[in-house]
Amino acid sequence: MQRKHLFALIAILIVAVMALAACGGQTTEAPAPTEAPKPTEAPKPTEAPKPTEAPAPTEAPAPTEAPAPTEAPEVKPADEIVVYNWSDYVHPDMYTIFTERTGIQIGEDNFSSNEDLLAKLQGGATGYSIIVPSDYTVAIMIEEGLLEELNHDNIPNLKNLDPEFTKLYYDPGNKYCVPYLWGTTGLGYNTELLDNPPQSWESVFKAKESDPWFGRMTLLDDVREVFSAALIYLGYDNNTQDEAQLEEAKQLLIGAKKGVSGFDNDNYEDLIGSGENLLAHGWSGDFLQAADEYGNINYYIPEEGGTIWIDNMCIPKGVTPEQKLAAEMYINFVLDPEIGKMLGEYNYYATPNKDALAIADPEYKENPLVFPPEEIRAKLRFIKPLGEFESVYQRMWDEVKSAQ
Repeated sequence: MQRKHLFALIAILIVAVMALAACGGQTTEAPAPTEAPKPTEAPKPTEAPKPTEAPAPTEAPAPTEAPAPTEAPEVKPADEIVVYNWSDYVHPDMYTIFTERTGIQIGEDNFSSNEDLLAKLQGGATGYSIIVPSDYTVAIMIEEGLLEELNHDNIPNLKNLDPEFTKLYYDPGNKYCVPYLWGTTGLGYNTELLDNPPQSWESVFKAKESDPWFGRMTLLDDVREVFSAALIYLGYDNNTQDEAQLEEAKQLLIGAKKGVSGFDNDNYEDLIGSGENLLAHGWSGDFLQAADEYGNINYYIPEEGGTIWIDNMCIPKGVTPEQKLAAEMYINFVLDPEIGKMLGEYNYYATPNKDALAIADPEYKENPLVFPPEEIRAKLRFIKPLGEFESVYQRMWDEVKSAQ
């Protein structure tokens, strides 16, 4: 059975092989020749690229606005200030009125000469919000950087000053100070005990033992005031820097000491009023104020002349912003016409406040001892700052006071 199947399979395979052989015997046609490729066309020239358009200019950014300045914190005035002043140089009610108006308390300390005031500030004294130096001392303090500049916005009553007092040689424009009061320096005497006071400085500096005022008179304890009187008598400039002239004045003063009971800034008018002394070198308002109290004092300028001065309100360097504001408020208060009137009429010194003078009592504003007439003013001289030469005056003054 298997053999028959095998033969059949072989026969089929033989037939298949013969058929394949017959197919492989036919001739194969050569392929048709390949056509040459058509020549490649040259590429069209590339068009030049269109120029690139410049980009639109970039707009500059809007400038950044500067930030608004930070506002400084509002300064409030100090609760209390201290005034460093000459003694008895303010109306008794002024501080109370100022406190009632502003709530600011005021204390006061006193000095007896410009030299004492200057030395204290040069030594670094603090605690004072307002000081009251005379003209030539202000000039020294400005030069030495001892004063604050004033903020005029806080002192609107500056408009009340007489224009004469806005053009001062030591502080034009009132940059550092505001005039407080002004006056003169001359001689006061007891009218009950001295009928004929000396009209010349000669009778002071060369007093005789037979003169009723010999040994019963005082000179100011003030180097520049006393030397000014001596130099004016000698016919020299009271601000001289000639040492020979100053030496002559020194010798005159040493010789005068035998007829002088002392050097005094504080009580000379009371000694005149009480009759203990008959004659004194001093400041106009002190004598006139004492005249109201004692009724027996008069004042005059000797025939050779005397000095004129202006005391000023200033703020010392180094105060706090709060103290400075309170001090400027006080200065503005003093410049109020009613307050200026009160101050001047109380102590008989001349006010620089034109609006105060306009409403002042005639007894005050027409008093020739308070407001000297032109013929007297022509004989009055300011004391000027002398820089380093001040030390020469001080040395000679020490020699006068120590001389026996």
